[in-house]
Amino acid sequence: MKMNRRQFGLGAAASAVALTSASKALAANKIRLTIASSHPATLPWVGTMKDLVVPESNARLEAAGSETRIDWTESYGGSLYKFDKTLEAVGDGITDLGWVGTLWEESKMPLQNISFYTPFVSDDLPAMLGLVNRLHGEMPALSDAWDRQKSVFLGASGIETYHLLTKEPLDDFAGLDGKKIIAAGTVGNWLKGTGAVPVNAGLPNFYNMLKTGVADGVLIAFSGAFPFKLFEVAPYITKVGIGAQMTGGLAANKRVWRKLPEDVQGILRGLGAEYSARHAGILMSVADKFEGMMAEAGATITTLPDEERQKWIDALPDLAADWRDNSGPGAGDVLSAYLSGMEELGYASPRVWGG
Repeated sequence: MKMNRRQFGLGAAASAVALTSASKALAANKIRLTIASSHPATLPWVGTMKDLVVPESNARLEAAGSETRIDWTESYGGSLYKFDKTLEAVGDGITDLGWVGTLWEESKMPLQNISFYTPFVSDDLPAMLGLVNRLHGEMPALSDAWDRQKSVFLGASGIETYHLLTKEPLDDFAGLDGKKIIAAGTVGNWLKGTGAVPVNAGLPNFYNMLKTGVADGVLIAFSGAFPFKLFEVAPYITKVGIGAQMTGGLAANKRVWRKLPEDVQGILRGLGAEYSARHAGILMSVADKFEGMMAEAGATITTLPDEERQKWIDALPDLAADWRDNSGPGAGDVLSAYLSGMEELGYASPRVWGG
């Protein structure tokens, strides 16, 4: 059957209306979100945002039968904000989702720094972050800390355990006395009572400080020691196992979060927990790999004997008691829940913290 021009025009117009309506329907189900970090995606706690959270969010929405899709804008490596502005960037809406470094926010989020004040408990980063995530869901004091910063916590991030790299061999605990050890920020607390002198510095400066004699050694995780080639200037590696640490987490802007559909919130919360587990596993694997590579490159790797390690532990002041007494309401409960939770996982503290 032939179609005259008038019929063709009506048909084309109807098709155009249908296509426009369909486009509007699709647009109505598209949510535009920005996800960002001050650090590059080469780091596991950022790369997991890129490799897991972004692609899996839409894949899981589709699998769940949702018509909603997220149109992601990704910005990593500090192009939107620097490392000292991560909390403000999420809370103020510079990014909708982002990595927040709570290790730099002791005054605003002291409760999230509990692991730094309970050293030597466990090197098991996946287990520790799993506990931290659970406690955030059970203890209002932890979740409220994020709420006060206009943010919604999705999943914790961390770093595997710290060890000691020195320019000369360290045979025992007494060898720390008088040594200048690079210990960035809160890490310096782990040298109190040891006789060592903590030297605060940023990671990019560690190599030259060791090379030029400004410092005799450094406390650092293997995931940072190898990429910055610190073993070249501090080739004596003493495995101490000061413990895995929570360094921050993936969070969402609270105002944006409240506007998201429930199915999207559910998907992102689930991915937050997986984010913690995946990047923690990557870090543990990377640490083992880097240890082997540093040994192959000529580093001398030993383990501090248990009795010498215990001397270090016993020499420390009660860091947790000071933290508890100066971290506001809920700190005591968080301390008890954290230590008992780690003990239930099989990691009893080698001393009574907060006694």
